[in-house]
Amino acid sequence: METPCYVYDLQLLRRTLDAAAKASAAVQNAHIHYAMKANSNPVILREIALAGFGVDCVSGGEIKLALECGFKAEGVEFAGVGKTDKEILFALHAGIGCFNVEGTEELEVISQLAAQEGLVARIALRINPNVGAHTHANITTGLAENKFGINLENMEQAVQKALSLPNIDFLGLHFHIGSQILDMTDFQALCNRINELQDWFQHRGISLRSINVGGGLGIDYIHPETHPIPDFKAYFDTFAHHLRLLPGQEFHCEPGRSLVGQCGSLMSRCTFVKKGSVKNFVILDAGMNDLVRPAMYQAYHKIDNVSAPDGEQTLYDVVGPICESSDCFAKGIYLPKVSRGDIIAIRSAGAYGEAMASTYNTRALPSVRFE
Repeated sequence: METPCYVYDLQLLRRTLDAAAKASAAVQNAHIHYAMKANSNPVILREIALAGFGVDCVSGGEIKLALECGFKAEGVEFAGVGKTDKEILFALHAGIGCFNVEGTEELEVISQLAAQEGLVARIALRINPNVGAHTHANITTGLAENKFGINLENMEQAVQKALSLPNIDFLGLHFHIGSQILDMTDFQALCNRINELQDWFQHRGISLRSINVGGGLGIDYIHPETHPIPDFKAYFDTFAHHLRLLPGQEFHCEPGRSLVGQCGSLMSRCTFVKKGSVKNFVILDAGMNDLVRPAMYQAYHKIDNVSAPDGEQTLYDVVGPICESSDCFAKGIYLPKVSRGDIIAIRSAGAYGEAMASTYNTRALPSVRFE
């Protein structure tokens, strides 16, 4: 095997997509849009499109690739705080389903460009609900201090703007409170806030056709073999029981990591086992350029010695070859004794692994294999 290499289990991906689709039936008029930023490998995208899912994109490039991989334009949602005129125009001409708008200035620009082209832009306003999530600070997105969305005190102004602008079709509201959320009470809190806002709109006679709760459902990084498929039932049941949707309203969500995270592993090879005065180091041919999550988020990934799974348990730091001290996958973990040339698997790497890989240190991008 050429290493470093991302290996994807397509059967697990298909089972995961099926589980999500079945669980979503608990919520009325449910529509799932895959958050493409998690993994934009074309083979993965085609599988998700074939399953009938929509897609959540955060760049013009993602929209273009999504359409090329079989996603229907009406199932495309375009999010992000920095949409360029070129990206907006491309999305308008593609006939995407919805722009998730993050501010009034963006709203005005979309209206102007749509009018210029003689088109109508379907939009949802991304409201910052000021709901925290029990997750890493760098992937919390629903607090007033975050750059995303329209704060609650500015919501009425944004709504009136959306209703008044020409060439704008105001569909509803969009939310996203964070990522890698495993505590369903976070989503319950979001439901409570949305219910309050639904009352606000009803009292003013404003009809909302759609409610988009964003994504955020996490995966089990510690026991990927035991829990290869996330608890989609608990996730969708939370919204079914706590979110008061009005008759005819559509429910939209944008899972990313939970659909693809467990189907991918980063396979690497031990180049050296270095004995230090204090620690033993397993040095891999994969580095932080191949999988940046541990360096960026201090994220945990289960690591296995595939070549010698039954060896004597030995304490190691597992590191890469990049000229950065942060190029470390794990510190102080026990692995079956590792020897030069052993294949080491870094699990649960299907999300934000290959998608965030770079050529830092002028290294080649990791290869890819499907099983």
